[in-house]
Amino acid sequence: MRGRVESVNVGVVRTGAWTGDKERTAIDKRPVEGPVRIGSEGLAGDTVCDLRHHGGPDQAVYAYSTADLDFWSAELDAPVPPGGVGENLTLRDVDCSGAVVGERWQVGDAVLVVRLPRIPCRVFAGFRATPDLVKRFMRAGRPGAYLSVESPAAVTRGDPVTVLDRPDHGVTVAEVMAAQAGRPDLLPRIVAARGDLGVRGRRWLDARTGG
Repeated sequence: MRGRVESVNVGVVRTGAWTGDKERTAIDKRPVEGPVRIGSEGLAGDTVCDLRHHGGPDQAVYAYSTADLDFWSAELDAPVPPGGVGENLTLRDVDCSGAVVGERWQVGDAVLVVRLPRIPCRVFAGFRATPDLVKRFMRAGRPGAYLSVESPAAVTRGDPVTVLDRPDHGVTVAEVMAAQAGRPDLLPRIVAARGDLGVRGRRWLDARTGG
């Protein structure tokens, strides 16, 4: 695989009734010009408002593909631009939802590691003004990928994206999302990827399997 960075997006803090009890959110990610440094906790200039469910080393960067954005533009009958699902990196010719857990990506000079799928919440539905969006997002099986940062570096639009290596277990982030959404039959398969899920993912898996 050889793709490229379509845009680098950082959050604008928003408030409103649609944020619910969170009161404020930075799900509104917007493209920025020039290089942006990616560190172990995420992008410089980005904001994470709900630290309980977002952010941290295993969810430092959220990546989504232009192909999946095109899907949602058609599904919602409205343009969904880069950053439109809350992603930090919009990537072209990269299958973010089909990425294998533990897969290592070279993104410009940074090295990122695929960890987890994105599981949406009602804030996401409120942001897109689509009440049933959470169910539709889960059903579509296009979660995008949360990544940890192995080698920090500045990243900018147009940087190449390549896969450095991929674990043999073959478990994808879309499969992990399906298991989290009520497919317990997938858990034995996902156990093979336990070491690549990161702390959050292992905690969830152990709770489901008694590990």
